[in-house]
Amino acid sequence: MDKLLVSVESEAEMIAAGKTIAADLKEGDVVALNGQLGAGKTHLSKGIVAGLGSVDKVTSPTFSLVQEYQGASLRIFHFDFYRLDDVSELLRLGWDDYLDEDGVILVEWADKFPDLMPEGTYCFDLAIKADGRHTVTER
Repeated sequence: MDKLLVSVESEAEMIAAGKTIAADLKEGDVVALNGQLGAGKTHLSKGIVAGLGSVDKVTSPTFSLVQEYQGASLRIFHFDFYRLDDVSELLRLGWDDYLDEDGVILVEWADKFPDLMPEGTYCFDLAIKADGRHTVTER
């Protein structure tokens, strides 16, 4: 994927940005989404999941920690690290097993455990600007 910088004004535009990202994803890819509360991580995730062909309802897995969605041709595993305090909690969830699955992994709050992100992870930083616009930057 090329370096991406998107500035959006609405949830619909954030979802559209997610669909654009999804167009380049394939089985085994991991997508790390970082940013403050309300920056748009879940809306970007909704777009990615829809762009991968799933019609499943996407919600933030803040309390369940991981959600699974069925895409058109692969599974999508959606993690939220926000409530995790320790690497051992993530490992007990089976993080390593998920990395071996045939699917795409989306991770909100991935910056909590950056050392567990595999090489080749697509990393996106989301931010809210002073004018209220939201930005998505790939690093």
